[in-house]
Amino acid sequence: MPERIHRREFLKTAGPAALVGPELVRGAHSWTSTSTATSEPGTNANPRLLTGCCAYSYSKLLKAGKMTMEDVIRKAVELGVAAVDMTAYWFKSTEPAYLASLRHLAYKDGVCFSGAAIGTSTVQADAGKRAQVLEEIRKWIDVTEALGAPHLRVFAGKLPDGAMMQQGIQWTVDTLKVACEYSGKKGITLGVENHEGITQNAEVCLELVHRIESPYFGINLDITNFIATPQADVYAQIEATLPYATHAHIRDVFENGQAVDLDRVWPLFARTSYRGFMSAEYEGEEDPSTGVPKLVEKIKTLCRKYSSV
Repeated sequence: MPERIHRREFLKTAGPAALVGPELVRGAHSWTSTSTATSEPGTNANPRLLTGCCAYSYSKLLKAGKMTMEDVIRKAVELGVAAVDMTAYWFKSTEPAYLASLRHLAYKDGVCFSGAAIGTSTVQADAGKRAQVLEEIRKWIDVTEALGAPHLRVFAGKLPDGAMMQQGIQWTVDTLKVACEYSGKKGITLGVENHEGITQNAEVCLELVHRIESPYFGINLDITNFIATPQADVYAQIEATLPYATHAHIRDVFENGQAVDLDRVWPLFARTSYRGFMSAEYEGEEDPSTGVPKLVEKIKTLCRKYSSV
């Protein structure tokens, strides 16, 4: 398979998100069987759905200085979760001594890091800015390695004024392909989140996986972030991208306030033989001290229901 394909050719293979939901899923499954990308589903494996928690769940308290990243690790013990996704926004520093202290605290408390997360955007029209973003991602790959974590969440972001979608995709491919060459040497996987901007539909997420074509690249799947349309509902888009999910962020409410049917989502993960963390990312109005445990308990219950762990 060539490294780069025209968008029209990709749509013939994967099926556009503008199609009816099941058509998108069938297109994605058809592509899975022919792609040489090595971010492949474990089709013959039992699902391993593990409960985790994103540090971002405590963003209100972290922003207010009422919690630290050390406190987030201790909260994981209270919550009884296996891992924390270490959102980078509230690190005191990236000095080796500080990172080592976080790693040691997690070890002493029996908590692992499912990954780290940064907010850099690869959709930059200026070549100099794209180079800066690449260096920032490399820096955080090194931080992720120092933490002993296997995964780094990255963003593509919003198109700048006047830019076309295909330009944003190309900038992202060019940046993350090089970043994956660097992360792969350290055994670290990059997961681009389906977040606000160019990656809010399954079509673009699948095209990025297809064109970057690295065993160290996939989709950091937030189940609430796809834009639902009458032609491609959010559940179909989750199913279409699940074979390439590197990590899952779980909320129980969509941006429009509608409840997520988690009992519809979990079987999709199970049927795909997903093996990884279902990390709570609480963003509700309730105080995180009480809101996060409620979401985590829902996740635990569903993981027990649909997985053997």
